[in-house]
Amino acid sequence: MAFKDYYRTLGLERSATAEQIKRAYRKLARKYHPDVSKEPDAEARFKDIAEAHEALCDVDRRAAYDSVAAQAQGGPAFAPAAGWSDGFAFKGGGFAGNAGGGDSSDGIHSSFFESLFGRQSGRAAPHGATPRAGADQHAKVSIDLLDAYRGAARTITLHVPVHEAGGAVRMHNKQILVSIPKGIRAGQHLRLAGQGQAASADSPGAPAGDLYLEINFLPHPRFRVEAGDVYMDLPLAPWEAALGATVTLLTPGGELELSVPPGSKSGRKLRLKGRGLPAFAEGSGQAGDLYAVVQLQLPPADSPTAQDAYRAMAAQFSNFNPRVSSQA
Repeated sequence: MAFKDYYRTLGLERSATAEQIKRAYRKLARKYHPDVSKEPDAEARFKDIAEAHEALCDVDRRAAYDSVAAQAQGGPAFAPAAGWSDGFAFKGGGFAGNAGGGDSSDGIHSSFFESLFGRQSGRAAPHGATPRAGADQHAKVSIDLLDAYRGAARTITLHVPVHEAGGAVRMHNKQILVSIPKGIRAGQHLRLAGQGQAASADSPGAPAGDLYLEINFLPHPRFRVEAGDVYMDLPLAPWEAALGATVTLLTPGGELELSVPPGSKSGRKLRLKGRGLPAFAEGSGQAGDLYAVVQLQLPPADSPTAQDAYRAMAAQFSNFNPRVSSQA
């Protein structure tokens, strides 16, 4: 993922005022608008300029961006740790569509923008009890896959924009205890009533808004998740794949016995129905499936005895050609 230097895009210093940001955006937007510009890359430049303005014109988003930018090393090679964009709380429509935090985008914003701000960050929040109530907020949180299997209570840290006297905005860390329901999927939201933005000082007694947490899964070294299904590699010896075997799997739900059919080839997916993510405890739907993907592992030919065994196998299967499609 490429780091976006929004200040450089607008030709500004990081100390630029809101008025300077507005003027720079208007000047560049007129220059590169696709309807009037003759520049060959006008459309791409215009999108970059619009995205930079959207990130910096809102004081809350700008404070969050500045916080991330201060930790970035600069340059195009931006390789943050998993969960780098977690916990930033914003007013607006939330993080629809980019649950995994990957490189997919809506075609309007870059993956960097969506990972930090979401796809609908510029839209008005659809919730809120009354105009006087505090605004709803949205944030992403990354959890371990095992928490979705079992359910868990976790303390998470939110980075909440705080407006200080004089108009300055700083990011304040706020810890909250979250109950993670069993079976929750990536992209689903948890609603925490009254945990959003507090009502303004001129509305005493008005309720705070709600906080909506979008769930994301941290990368796991052994398991991959697609919707409710979970995938894992299954290393097999050649004779296990050829003759069949019963093997023990260590799955997110515990140990399972799996029967490997004879003649299983590398890449074959062995399905364990209902052993994926459990049914969501607070909604409808059903449990996902677990898929064990066969991966053939060859014994090392690191001794004379092992080499003789391979020579004997080669002689036994002298007519076998793995590069012939009918045999592969």
